[in-house]
Amino acid sequence: MPMHTDPVCHMQVDQNTAAAVSEYQGRRYYFCSPDGKESTMPVRSAKAQWEGTLKEGKGTMSLGSGAFQGAYSFNSRFESGTGTNPEELIGAAHAGCFSMALSAALGKAGFTPKRVSTSAGVHLEPVEGGFGITAIDLVTEANVPGIDNAKFQEIADGAKKGCPVSKALAGTKINLSAKLVS
Repeated sequence: MPMHTDPVCHMQVDQNTAAAVSEYQGRRYYFCSPDGKESTMPVRSAKAQWEGTLKEGKGTMSLGSGAFQGAYSFNSRFESGTGTNPEELIGAAHAGCFSMALSAALGKAGFTPKRVSTSAGVHLEPVEGGFGITAIDLVTEANVPGIDNAKFQEIADGAKKGCPVSKALAGTKINLSAKLVS
């Protein structure tokens, strides 16, 4: 069964069961959705509420799925106070996305990972005009039988570049330390 990549959502589509097919400049495109213009992927949501001034105020952040709700404050963001902060949530999103992207890329290359574990260190630093996320350090360990380190590093680097969260953070330096473990 010939598979193709939907140009909108980037999912794999079987040409025999595609919801829509379009031809452009002599090339056929296969789509997940019937009109070929909208992604069939859900739109994810989150929300935040802040009350008060920057230094004395406080807020809550929550995920649309209900899986997380947490308090945040100036101290939890810029010092070592109790609570979460936007950078932790970005780090969690990036670590999760990269782990999935690496697992998918390994599978596509014919390897079956037993485990991929990733942490992300998000650097919030003073920059011109305020603060900025200047770098993210992804540190991953993976148990992947049958792969050599050179091939693993190649696939891991490709996953770093192809991960949707990495793409969203394209203006930020992303460092990767990838290690094979058994």
